[in-house]
Amino acid sequence: MLISLIFKLRRIKLYRLILTFINIIFFSGFALADNHQVSDLPIADPVEISFVFNTFLFCIGGFLVMWMAAGFTMLEAGLVRSKNTVVICIKNVGLFSIAGVAYYLIGYNLMYDGVDGGFFGSLSIWSSGVNDVIDLKGTDYAPASDWFFQMVFVATTASIVSGALAERILIWPFFGFVLILTAILYPISGSWQWGGGWLSEMGFSDFAGSTIVHSVGGWAALTGALILGARNGKFNEDGTANVMAGQSIPMSTLGVWILWLGWFGFNGGSQLALGTYEDANSVAQIFANTSMAAAGGVLAPMILSRIVDGKTDVGATLNGAIAGLVSITAEPLTPSIGEAIIIGGIGGILCMFGMKLLDKIKIDDVVGAIPAHLIAGIWGTLIVPFTNSDTSYGIQILGILAFGLFTVVTTSIIWLVLKKTVGIRASAEDEEYGLDMTEAGAKGYPEYISKN
Repeated sequence: MLISLIFKLRRIKLYRLILTFINIIFFSGFALADNHQVSDLPIADPVEISFVFNTFLFCIGGFLVMWMAAGFTMLEAGLVRSKNTVVICIKNVGLFSIAGVAYYLIGYNLMYDGVDGGFFGSLSIWSSGVNDVIDLKGTDYAPASDWFFQMVFVATTASIVSGALAERILIWPFFGFVLILTAILYPISGSWQWGGGWLSEMGFSDFAGSTIVHSVGGWAALTGALILGARNGKFNEDGTANVMAGQSIPMSTLGVWILWLGWFGFNGGSQLALGTYEDANSVAQIFANTSMAAAGGVLAPMILSRIVDGKTDVGATLNGAIAGLVSITAEPLTPSIGEAIIIGGIGGILCMFGMKLLDKIKIDDVVGAIPAHLIAGIWGTLIVPFTNSDTSYGIQILGILAFGLFTVVTTSIIWLVLKKTVGIRASAEDEEYGLDMTEAGAKGYPEYISKN
């Protein structure tokens, strides 16, 4: 056996030696064919190289953020009861598709075209403006890569609303709200900063969207929860809240992992460039801070819930990861890793107590989206000047208030109009029976449901 092993090792070494020899001969011959010297070979255009890497960052970041839609789906499906899982799946696939079409037809240009320090852009359909490859000469990135990257952000905003209102909202009125949110409301408010609008001119800073994406989604979820009302049986007459346990903590945990992974595209892609040493280093720093903020968001409520409640709260732990990610999103570049852990940890604690507060004031948020996205988003935006000296607390507060006021007023109007016209809430009987059958005519887990 020993002799056989020795012969095998010799064959492996010989195989590697032959491969090395072939590589040397082949590539040397290729490079120097026809008596050309290496110095004679064409030198790549640095601008073109930068274009390729920047476009690559947009595309990779974009599909990572798109993958977050799967995370939201799993998180929500795990935290609702099994009789409502089909509706969750339909809502998340549907809202992503609606957001994409709405952003193409109206949203993108309303957010980015001709804002020029104002309050919104133009009403027109997006177009890349590229008729030939020559049109790309001297540009920084492919226009379609930017559109795709921005589109998946608006879909994230709509996903935040979905989970908070689960188990009692009707599908099609919800889709109607998503259409208006993604085509008009989000693009208008987003133009104030990312489109070069009035807040951008004043110096407001929100690197990847703690407020622009997450707080806006959180405010929309809050107004929806207030107007829609709580699930039947959630609150008792004495004001106490009942635990309405979801069907699968493992599924929700998978959702958090997917969101954590997708967030590298969310924050890292928001560097918007990968064509220089500085940009590449910045993306790496953003990745590190993003992950460590999530870790802080997990550990802080894990430890605190054990101290305060005597048990480790799984809901606070999972939402703490999301809250930590949201908290660092406003400024993921300038903090040190230690500062990122602290920022994320405080975000996780705020989320934990935010979940308790909602129960106290009888606001039913099925998945904890309002504390994780709204409260943590406000915190993350507010703390930006702590690590970024180019910003000020006053302007950050002004931006938080502006986005909050606009979103609360406009979304309240939309929710109330939908409620008065088509209705937004399922009947008490349908809610008790489960929306899967009444809204979709399908069962998420048919083998576990009696045919009688």
